[in-house]
Amino acid sequence: MDERELLADRFEEHRGHLKAVAYRMLGSLAEAEDAVQEAWLKLGRSDAGAIGNLGGWLTTVVGRVCLDMLRSRTRRHEQPLDDTFVPDPVIRPLSEIDPEQEVLQADSVGLALLVVLETLEPAERLAFVLHDMFAVPFDDIAPIVERSPAATRQLASRARRRVRGATPSAEPDLARQRQVLDAFMAAARAGDFEALLAVLDPDVVLRADAGALVGGAAASKLVRGAKPVAEQALMFAQFAHHAQLVLVNGTVGVINAPDGQALSVMGVTIADGRITEMHILADPERLARLDLPDGLAG
Repeated sequence: MDERELLADRFEEHRGHLKAVAYRMLGSLAEAEDAVQEAWLKLGRSDAGAIGNLGGWLTTVVGRVCLDMLRSRTRRHEQPLDDTFVPDPVIRPLSEIDPEQEVLQADSVGLALLVVLETLEPAERLAFVLHDMFAVPFDDIAPIVERSPAATRQLASRARRRVRGATPSAEPDLARQRQVLDAFMAAARAGDFEALLAVLDPDVVLRADAGALVGGAAASKLVRGAKPVAEQALMFAQFAHHAQLVLVNGTVGVINAPDGQALSVMGVTIADGRITEMHILADPERLARLDLPDGLAG
């Protein structure tokens, strides 16, 4: 095995971790892959033999690449900061509920948290993600954001306060999540408005990201309140018959994929037996790039 192959093998050992970092930074699976690939290219142009801690070096490189990508979004005014943006969901099959295994999933960062991360400034997001989620020391993060370690600590602190203030509490038990979502889907299929209200929190928020314009008007929407959300559910009740339960970012969610083609994916936040947040991705272009669980894509 030559040096290039050996370096590639060493890089592959860190790929999963690097993609997890990039996904939390960008909220996009495709962009996360691009960031990881850029890190590999940068490694190939570096003196790998002089790198003492390859994992740490790659993590900071991916962080810097992601920071540049976030800043580029801002300069082009393409950053997804509007109220209807839904990050790319990570979908896994729900053949069996095994909480112990699911807790270990590296990609189990909820859509609700990713939505909150989208509201942070790029440097704040980097400091929070690298330090709070991956335990990278502030001394290592500071050069990336071009701040002192103390100023970098303040970035993370501000981000932490915003995340804690905006991230809803959630039911951790997958079996209880499934009970609530089963009840919601049954009510939607039956067109039972009162049953829908019973499983929706009075202050529930529905965020639907449809991407492109439909009929000249934006199909994406933000809906607040149990009655308006229940009305939306009834409008799309016919699609509920094709819906299947899956794991969406580590919690029980729904995919609508007749004939194996995803039309929408919904992640939810459940607390005290009711749905408090619903995040629906219905953007055809982004859905077409998702990896579907076996049994849906066939």
